[in-house]
Amino acid sequence: MTTADRPLIVPAQAKAQPGSPVAGRRRPDAAADGGQDGPPLDLLGVGVGPFNLSLAALAEGLPGLRTAFYEQRPGFQWHPGMLIEGATLQVPFLADLVTLADPASRWSFLSFLKARDRLFPFYFAERFHIERAEYDAYCRWVCEGLESVHFGHRVESVRWHPELRLFEVDFTRLGSDGPVAQGSSYARNLVLGVGTAPHVPEPLRALASSVGAGAPVVHSSDYLDHRERLLEAGHVTVIGSGQSGAEVFLDLLRRRPVGREGLHWLTRSAAFSPMEYSKLGLEHFTPDYTSYFHGLPESVRDRLVPRQWQLHKAVDHGTLGAVHDELYHRTLSGGWPDAVLTPGVAVRTAGRIGATRVELHLEHVEQGVRTRLATDAVVLATGYRERPLGSVLASLEPYLRRDASERLRIDEQYRLVTDRSVSGAVYVQNAERHTHGVGAPDLGLAAHRSAVILNSLTEQESYRIPRRTAFTTFGLRPEGPLASGTPGVAEQADPQHSDFRPLRMT
Repeated sequence: MTTADRPLIVPAQAKAQPGSPVAGRRRPDAAADGGQDGPPLDLLGVGVGPFNLSLAALAEGLPGLRTAFYEQRPGFQWHPGMLIEGATLQVPFLADLVTLADPASRWSFLSFLKARDRLFPFYFAERFHIERAEYDAYCRWVCEGLESVHFGHRVESVRWHPELRLFEVDFTRLGSDGPVAQGSSYARNLVLGVGTAPHVPEPLRALASSVGAGAPVVHSSDYLDHRERLLEAGHVTVIGSGQSGAEVFLDLLRRRPVGREGLHWLTRSAAFSPMEYSKLGLEHFTPDYTSYFHGLPESVRDRLVPRQWQLHKAVDHGTLGAVHDELYHRTLSGGWPDAVLTPGVAVRTAGRIGATRVELHLEHVEQGVRTRLATDAVVLATGYRERPLGSVLASLEPYLRRDASERLRIDEQYRLVTDRSVSGAVYVQNAERHTHGVGAPDLGLAAHRSAVILNSLTEQESYRIPRRTAFTTFGLRPEGPLASGTPGVAEQADPQHSDFRPLRMT
């Protein structure tokens, strides 16, 4: 790493206590890392998942931009508990870290294949959707090549210094046996990519927190770590009807003996529904729709997101077909598999029966019928929630602006809305579904969001943003790039209603 590329690090003994005056601190342009000097970072990232990794990869292509990305884990991991053999991404391989913003980037998935001498085998395989394990390997390859990515760095707190017009980020450097050293970095701007956390419904939290005590109750994010134990259980219940639930159920079904499957699949949803995957339906995951959604009133956005569950919470059509095919195959001998699939069921309460079983108290939403189900193991495919930012942003709270529901306000360029006294920007990744819509966690929008952030950061079009990305025109008053005019669409003013502009197709 060259001197110019080094992140600014201040050792713990040179730091003042939180809240103390800045006077006496080491200058932010003089790092104590081996006595090397350097200016503050232009951008410091907290967390290294696919989204901040995308930003790091695209930022590398901008000369003179100083960046560093800190991740507390010792290395890159992308949902390791769900890298089931043969499971594929739900987006095409073009939705890698960089291609949809910069197809010529050396960090594209095709460049990864080229570097591993696998380009011709991939060409003949004719795969548009790659396996999750391959995507994970690709991301780890990118991490190995980027000097701006630092694993084993746990961010403790963030402060804004009005006098320096800089953010100070306290971190702990971690080793295999725990903390090694503490330090601070200074940056003009921040980006938070801390990801999501597994969600466990309240009735099951006590059971899930006592892993190792009796019958296993595990979240699907840890599925592979517990798969052998689950296969040894006489009866397993899977809760949740999304893609993870379907993949876990299918994997267990394929690995258990015919006639002795011992499986139950439950969900609150009214049906095991397929994902909306029509070409026009997928245009909800375009920058055009994101811009349209951001321009809607807050109350409208809040009503809209729950109604769009089938865009992101349902199951891939192929996975549902594979489940049915496997069940059908098990009827060839004349019997029915010992597998029960029941939608429309909610878990009211749950508890342990002795040391080896779990009892679920169930209620069928439509029938109003209540019953009990005893099982030997439970897998909670109950999804994820945005990880709270409160602990990281606690000292910035006085500067942050919130909406009517006390959520962070986020502008169209993915910046937290802050007090005007804060000249630096705090960008967020995958924490903006309430402002930017269902595409926030989608890998297909990762490169585009990174490009928008970098353009905002550099105050120029470092990466060209496409003028139009969807055939659908969302709304009668186009937002974003469409507002400046779109081929095939024209606006005609109504002289009697100056604020009403109907669209006329040319």
